[in-house]
Amino acid sequence: GEEHYNCISALHKSMRGSDENASLYWLARMLEGGEDPLYVARRLVRFASEDIGLADPLALTQAVAAYQGCHFIGMPECEVILAQCVVYFARAPKSIEVYKAYGNVKECLRMHTGPLPPVPLHLRNAPTRLMKNLGYGKGYKYNPMYKEPVEQDYLPEELKGIDFFKKRET
Repeated sequence: GEEHYNCISALHKSMRGSDENASLYWLARMLEGGEDPLYVARRLVRFASEDIGLADPLALTQAVAAYQGCHFIGMPECEVILAQCVVYFARAPKSIEVYKAYGNVKECLRMHTGPLPPVPLHLRNAPTRLMKNLGYGKGYKYNPMYKEPVEQDYLPEELKGIDFFKKRET
């Protein structure tokens, strides 16, 4: 019932607040109450990107490993795997930078009126002669061939200057 959602909310908020003791309590309360460990593990995968993100990119690896470990061995043995992951997440630095930036991109797409801007020609793949003749891929600079970063636009002209991480035009 509702307590299922209340407990997962408490677990998330405890990890977000870096309270390892409360995080372990809410995890144990869920598992000892019969919660599916794979449900908890799936939620940890989401938490790794949503709340920790680039502050600790290895958090996602930890979460996926915990999910796989739970899948392989099940309860009660997987409880310590989830406990390790939960404590790791509670102790981890937090960043919602990617989560917010992706939300800004979605908002940009939703607010756009008319057809979406086309992919710039230089970014298009040109597997056929016709596509090459139409200018697909023309002028594209393959970054690994250069010692220094190259100047090249990757967004459509209509979005030039937008920074989804700052949600404003530069």
